[in-house]
Amino acid sequence: MVLWGIFISAFLVGFSGAMMPGPMLGITIDGSLKKGWTAGPLIVLGHGILEFILIIIMTFGLRDFFSNPTVAGLIGLFGGAFLAWMGYGMIKSGINKSVTLGSQRSENSPGVRNFALAGAVVSATNPYFILWWASTGMESIRQSYALGLIGVLFFFIGHILSDLVWYTAISTALSRGKKLISDNIYRWTIILLGIFVVAFSIYFIGSGWKILLGVVE
Repeated sequence: MVLWGIFISAFLVGFSGAMMPGPMLGITIDGSLKKGWTAGPLIVLGHGILEFILIIIMTFGLRDFFSNPTVAGLIGLFGGAFLAWMGYGMIKSGINKSVTLGSQRSENSPGVRNFALAGAVVSATNPYFILWWASTGMESIRQSYALGLIGVLFFFIGHILSDLVWYTAISTALSRGKKLISDNIYRWTIILLGIFVVAFSIYFIGSGWKILLGVVE
């Protein structure tokens, strides 16, 4: 049950990030209109390869780093704070109606031929992506690794599956000339996911604080 909890939480947090407007959504929309439904899965493939490499580095290269209680506690606090900021932004953008799917066409994709490479490049050059993995992602891996490599694997599968489901749905719908969901439903989905993210951030912050209290005592 704990493993499935890791999977579900990774899927929901990942889905909340996948649905927010950004460069990946932009190139997916343009690519889908020009090349068809395969654009989405290929972009996620490149994005996923980059994330898989990051997870391997964090799992094995930072294993001793994670085991330090002070470091673990600070990662929990920082990761939770970033997650709370992310959730707040989602709720605010949904309420203010500042997010739409129709406004995300990218101006940088006309020359894109290799969508897998594009997925990796737009991820690696996105400051939001880097900050997420340096904070929330690192804390997620630290907690998943408490169950061993199987825990990390369940986290990765849940996380990447959220990207695959969303971007494949986007590219399939657009390649058929259809709109996936209305802007109103999209905004309410963003708000609800934002509330979940804020709630999950409280768990991260509480976990980090508890570890730091143990160090002080």
